Amino acid sequence: MTTVIESQVERFAPGFKDLILTRIVLNTQQMETYNPNYVGGDINGGLLNLSQLFTRPALRWSPYKTSAKGLYICSSFTPPGGGVHGMCGYWAAKKGFKRCV
Repeated sequence: MTTVIESQVERFAPGFKDLILTRIVLNTQQMETYNPNYVGGDINGGLLNLSQLFTRPALRWSPYKTSAKGLYICSSFTPPGGGVHGMCGYWAAKKGFKRCV
């Protein structure tokens, strides 16, 4: 599907393919081997139901804070999940900047 996806992007962004320097293509088994948290190759960490929305990646007041001071996580494992591209990072950044002000 790599060629199909790249060709579709190229349709709307001519010159896109010329900008690709390298690519890494992994199947689902290779993804899980690369990171055991990607069960079945799922980069979103499996089912994200209502209860998991508020308890992932750990049950705490802020899902973006870690135990290391000033270190925040913004992966697809944090709310609102991987289907809302960029929002995990947006909310983690807001949380981090709030400490700076």
